Amino acid sequence: MAACYHSCMTTGPATIKILLVQIRGDDFSATHEQQCVLEMSGLDPAQLDSVNVVDVDGIDPERYDGADGIIIGGSGSHSVVDDDPFTDWLAADVRRLADRGRPLLGSCWGHQFIARALGGTVIHDPEHAEVGVLEAHALDATLDDPLFGHLPASFPVLMGHHDRVLELPPGATELVHSDICRNQAFKMEGVPVYGTQFHSELTPGRLIERLTQFRQYMPDDAEFEDLKSRMRPTPEAAMILPRFLEHIARSC
Repeated sequence: MAACYHSCMTTGPATIKILLVQIRGDDFSATHEQQCVLEMSGLDPAQLDSVNVVDVDGIDPERYDGADGIIIGGSGSHSVVDDDPFTDWLAADVRRLADRGRPLLGSCWGHQFIARALGGTVIHDPEHAEVGVLEAHALDATLDDPLFGHLPASFPVLMGHHDRVLELPPGATELVHSDICRNQAFKMEGVPVYGTQFHSELTPGRLIERLTQFRQYMPDDAEFEDLKSRMRPTPEAAMILPRFLEHIARSC
């Protein structure tokens, strides 16, 4: 069982500390992502620490150790298939976190980066891009999983990606796929390390706000208006982040 790193963990999710690792090229998207995580998780702002790897040369190990769990977020300005100034040291951090059994959840870019850091393969594949509300399908591996066990066979999720995980890292189990993309979610064997290609931290309205900021995912105005008209709730995906926090609390 992974060690608890914050002494008040035993009182439950209302007291845990989360470190949000961001990959954001502007203040608007960084703040927007923080707000979305707070809204979907139910965390108080004092429970969320955030660091943007675009702005630093490394993350102090004490910030990791001061958190009960770590979330690696998305990015509208960087691709996992590229090598950025932070790529090597952040990948090393991910490997150390996984080796220590630290609770780690990656969303979109974070999902892809965890897969790459642990030995998987990520590719740029615009032919399999997914944007908006799409159907995802749970595999049998989700049935007893603490984060994904509530999922029905098919459920709607929020997407916005041009890259995808082609091959999972060794020791990873695929949990969810879509009609055109495998590896929509995975878990590493024996440790609470997860990735979701879809955005469990977003609501439909928040996705529209984000796509308005990053129109490269939906450049055609008519298509964008059509996408907005087809938005619908994604209640099953919205439970994943709260269940991540609950799982951290129960594990101590």
